[in-house]
Amino acid sequence: MALCLYLYAKSIKPIYTARATVYSLTSSGNEGGGAGSVISSMLGMADPTKSFGPEASINITELANSRNTREATARERVPTFVNKSVAELLIDNYNKTKTYFSPPIKKPTDEKKLVAIGADLIKGSMVVKLNKNGMLELNFSSNNEDLISPITYIFIEKISKFYTDLKIKKARQDYDFTVRKIDSLANVLKRVDSRAVSVDNRTLFTPPDKLQYALPKENLIYSKERVLMQRNIIDNQREEARWRLEKVTPIIGILDQPEPPFGIDRPSGMVYAAGGFLVGILLSSFLCIVGLIYRYAKMETRKLVMIKPIVQSTTTISAP
Repeated sequence: MALCLYLYAKSIKPIYTARATVYSLTSSGNEGGGAGSVISSMLGMADPTKSFGPEASINITELANSRNTREATARERVPTFVNKSVAELLIDNYNKTKTYFSPPIKKPTDEKKLVAIGADLIKGSMVVKLNKNGMLELNFSSNNEDLISPITYIFIEKISKFYTDLKIKKARQDYDFTVRKIDSLANVLKRVDSRAVSVDNRTLFTPPDKLQYALPKENLIYSKERVLMQRNIIDNQREEARWRLEKVTPIIGILDQPEPPFGIDRPSGMVYAAGGFLVGILLSSFLCIVGLIYRYAKMETRKLVMIKPIVQSTTTISAP
């Protein structure tokens, strides 16, 4: 038993794990409350940040563990592997390295089903968490070390693309809002100017036989100044929104790259051999005493068979 389990342990393929650490290029210490908050987070005295930045306030771990990100990764094709998709590579690797009792996975012809299976395989191999410094850690494990780096890089790229698209969408919405606001204020200024002109017409061109009144226009002047002030503020916001829209870049940077050497997790042959040795002792002990147990059970059964007729005959004699 020890020899069999030792050989079985040596036949199991090791699991390789790549650790990648990614961070935001636009994050700053002010997001978590200053330098004191960053130091507290590093020392484990405070909770880590849940998102990369205020412009894209989404939980980064939820994004990494989401089905959308996993399916986008499974749908991507890898040029170094005959342009196969990640889902096909994972299914082929699973069927190649599965145990004897595990059922194989058939490749569906429908792309949606194929991507869904690939997403489930990624979910079982990818572990995502935030460390105490607020950086995202990705740990991808596989028994095929050639697949680890390409899949991890694609996974990080999909997260970066999502954040980039989110920033572009937010910046474009801000810019469009400021443009609409400026147009609205321009219309307000036109109405104020038209009211001032109409007041001048009513006061200057009056019949001579009627009294001429000078209508107060201070309220119109104040309204115009207020609208001009708002327009100047919106102009500054428009320039800021335009700057953000032009400055959008991928906000994910890789600190620890998923490159060899990988972490290796393989079963210990000596532990399996020790377990097999104990199991072998138990089995051999049972085989040694099974003959005694059988003979003892046979003797007890024979005694019961001999006692039963005596009891029956005694009952028959004592009957009236």
